[in-house]
Amino acid sequence: MENSFLAGTIIIYIICALAVGASIALAVYLIKWVKEQKNENKEIERIADLIRSGADAFMRREYMALGVFAGIIAILIFVFLPRPIWLASSIANNLKMSIAYICGTIFSAIAGKVGIFVASLANARCAEAASKGVKPAFLIGFRGGAVMGLLVVGSCLLGVMGVMIFVGDASVLLGFSFGASSLALFAKAGGGIFTKTADVSADLVGKVELNIPEDDPRNPAVIADNVGDNVGDVAGMGADLFDSNVASMSAAIVMASALDGGTGKNVMMVFCYAALGLIASIIGILTAKIDENGSPSKALNNSTYFTTGSFLVLTALATLIFGFDWRIWGASAVGLMVGVVIGLATNFFTDDNMPIVKKVAHASKTGPAFTILSGVSYGFLSVLPAMVGIAFSALVAYKLCETIGSGYGMFGISMSAVGMLSIVGMIISNDAFGPIVDNARGLAEMGGLGEETIRVADELDSAGNTVKAVTKGFAIGAAGLTVIALLGAFISEVNVTVIELGLGVERLLTGFNLIDPTVFFGTLVGAAIPAVFSAMLILGVDKNAQRMIKEIHRQFDEIKGLKEGVPGVEPEYNKCIDIATTGALKELVPAGLMSIIATLLVGFIGGVNAVGGFLLGNIVTGLLLALFMSNAGGIWDNSKKYIEAGNEGGKGSRAHKAAVIGDTVGDPFKDTSGPSINTQITVVSLVASLMASIFLQFSIF
Repeated sequence: MENSFLAGTIIIYIICALAVGASIALAVYLIKWVKEQKNENKEIERIADLIRSGADAFMRREYMALGVFAGIIAILIFVFLPRPIWLASSIANNLKMSIAYICGTIFSAIAGKVGIFVASLANARCAEAASKGVKPAFLIGFRGGAVMGLLVVGSCLLGVMGVMIFVGDASVLLGFSFGASSLALFAKAGGGIFTKTADVSADLVGKVELNIPEDDPRNPAVIADNVGDNVGDVAGMGADLFDSNVASMSAAIVMASALDGGTGKNVMMVFCYAALGLIASIIGILTAKIDENGSPSKALNNSTYFTTGSFLVLTALATLIFGFDWRIWGASAVGLMVGVVIGLATNFFTDDNMPIVKKVAHASKTGPAFTILSGVSYGFLSVLPAMVGIAFSALVAYKLCETIGSGYGMFGISMSAVGMLSIVGMIISNDAFGPIVDNARGLAEMGGLGEETIRVADELDSAGNTVKAVTKGFAIGAAGLTVIALLGAFISEVNVTVIELGLGVERLLTGFNLIDPTVFFGTLVGAAIPAVFSAMLILGVDKNAQRMIKEIHRQFDEIKGLKEGVPGVEPEYNKCIDIATTGALKELVPAGLMSIIATLLVGFIGGVNAVGGFLLGNIVTGLLLALFMSNAGGIWDNSKKYIEAGNEGGKGSRAHKAAVIGDTVGDPFKDTSGPSINTQITVVSLVASLMASIFLQFSIF
């Protein structure tokens, strides 16, 4: 029996290594393939270079700032975690945790940097290919995005596997996950503030005030807007989903280790399913195709469905071959299917071919107030399917697995999260497609490639917007299940410490009673944090955009011939890029630190019970606000694009100007605060788990 288990473990690690190797090899091939595509238009190449250098400059300054932050946190982890260094018999565990944290930040940073590199290669080539039709442009955009998907998931699996092979302690994985999450929090928030500062400023001055096209090269903010697509939607979302994937695997492995001491099939099942999810994504990416006059949205959705089916078949075979429990397979399958349902529900509310977007566009004919009212209303309505889906998935997974034995109910929820994130390679590929084709649309206009090329690019951009909305809903739903699983990991960490310190069986956690005043205290504070966090990020965009609008006005007033489009007269693009960069770096740290400090204060005041309540409140309101803001922003964005396609009066009409204002409100909703909240709730959950033993021993009440 022991030999067969050892053989199975070796086989699963080999499958993981092969999956990682295949993902890296395919990513390298796709980078080479994208590079080989034609890129002959000198003007487009010049503008693409401006975008690339702007993105590189921002990422360099952001990573320098985050490097200092990560260094300070690594030192604090070494001193205090998992036990204060003066209480520990050995500093080895603290050192392992600190190194794992640093590795998590490095892996996350590399994933974002490579994604931007490929996106900046693909955008110009995609713009030129759009002159030949939808099919070649789609392939460049999708394959460029697929590089990000492959590398994020491959590096995630490699990192988690490395920690378990070389350290063998599941708790250290929480340090690795915290490194990924903390960098993702700041990368997503910083990138979101940058991109929406530029987007809001460019739209308000260009479209509303001057009635010039969206990507008119006369607009000083237009390059910063395209830079923002890369740093916010490519690097930021990549770091976000890297974080969610690592966190879901870490929570599952921590609970699996608590259930079987790290020696049974549960840990291997997590690795096996994660590896097969990566293989399914590779299959989906390789089979993605579109006809000459096909629908980009349909092609992206079909690839996702094919990947989903591949994962279900592969994991069912693995469950049969390795003798895994079918109830746990059922939990992961439920998580994946609910993820697809959440994606379909999000698509219904945000796709411009669906009735909701058309209703908001029609309401815009009456003015911006009705644009806002209808968008807010449908945004709130859109929350219900996803929240019910997450709740249903958690309930079914718990009930399926609780019959296996004590503690397996929460493990079932963690495997549901692993299942939902199993096809994250395909999800990231779809998501990164969005900013690439968005940039391509801007380059096509700025490079003067003609109306037909812009029309093709618009079609791809519209599909990219819809898919981005779907992937945001998917990411938030997955984060919901992940943080519920992390709540289970927090309980496991507390109980392990109780046993180690001999504090008595009465101190063991089995759940959280809301009637307990310390739990209720934590719940109310935790419920308020996502709202405060969102407000700080949106105010960051607000303040930064006001500064940029002043700079745009100054350039139009002072640079002679700029407004008239005199040949040879160019705006000072770098001034706007610098404003967006400086403002983003200034505003991103306070919001993230506020969330972490609030968690620590609640823990030291009310102890582990208060922290449990804090996490519950944070999860519920965080998910609600994240889903509402992401979907409302998607509704407003596609309503604007629906009108720009010639409906409800078309460009320049009253409805169009109202829709632009709605989109301006929705921009920081969907691309700054909304998707950052799911990272925020992951970060505070990991902080709680890492600090569990300290909160247990040191608190006022």
